Amino acid sequence: MKFEKYHSRLYLVLILFICLNGLTVEKVFSEEIKTSNNSTIVISDRSYKNINQMVIDLSNFELWSIDGHVVTVKKAASSLLILFLGILLIKFISWLIKKRLSSHPSINENTASLIQKIIYYFLVIFVLLFALRVLNIPLTAFTFLGGALAIGIGFGTQTIMSNFISGFILLAERPIRVGDLIQLENNFATVESVGVRCTRIRTADNVHILVPNSKFLDQSITNWTLSDKRVRVKITVGVLYGSPVRDVEKLLLESASKHNDVNKNPAPYVRFSDFGDNALIFDLYFWVNMINLYERKRISSDIRFSIDELFRTAGIVIAFPQRDIHIDTLKPLDIRIMDQ
Repeated sequence: MKFEKYHSRLYLVLILFICLNGLTVEKVFSEEIKTSNNSTIVISDRSYKNINQMVIDLSNFELWSIDGHVVTVKKAASSLLILFLGILLIKFISWLIKKRLSSHPSINENTASLIQKIIYYFLVIFVLLFALRVLNIPLTAFTFLGGALAIGIGFGTQTIMSNFISGFILLAERPIRVGDLIQLENNFATVESVGVRCTRIRTADNVHILVPNSKFLDQSITNWTLSDKRVRVKITVGVLYGSPVRDVEKLLLESASKHNDVNKNPAPYVRFSDFGDNALIFDLYFWVNMINLYERKRISSDIRFSIDELFRTAGIVIAFPQRDIHIDTLKPLDIRIMDQ
């Protein structure tokens, strides 16, 4: 569990801090015990007071001063501790919020992820501002430095900010969602997660691709399952000239209708599309539920097997390219058979 992992980190820091302090005090007292027994208590008490004064002086040591606001070691350590514990607490809170939202039936995973990320970054900014307040550093001290950094960061992180903003647009408008089947540059893939910087997709070959979010807004993306998982599939068949076209239509409809994964509504239908150079061209259309690309190709393959079997039984020949060559000459051709 993530929360237990954060607890273990905090416990480790506290144990190291206690051990280091314990070793320091033990070392001082052990050095004092080597003296005479009569002076041990006096020297130990004096050493303890010296150590205490050294710790106080060290904690009040001035590191820097900004606009009259002094930053000491104590304030800096307190600020770092607030940041460390705050980040751990924020991660646990955001994880808990997403878990609670995901378990709610009326909230999908994309909405839960969007709410989690907004709360996470809001709390991080709050903790950062609170840590600066503990340091007693006013935000006006960063006005000039912030302006210079903003210009430099603006040019250097233009692409990152574009992806970051695009991520929130994708999470808000949801043109793609977790579980959608998309087509990106001839790659059919399933969306697994939509982040604030990039989106992780998985292809049919089980290869994960990290796509920058801005790419989904700058380019045309085909989402096969955005509003409906039903898609229309087309299979083209060519038969020899002279074949009974009505029988061809009947057999094509039979091959599609008897498949269990083909939708009955809308029903399959056939179009006699063209008189081709070598065949009569028919197009078979039917609807399937687009679970993934593999299922679509599997159904198409099954129907092609069925078409070939039905055509063979009915004596209908699937056409293939043929060429008739006619040679016109003024006199008969002189053909000789030569011995090798």
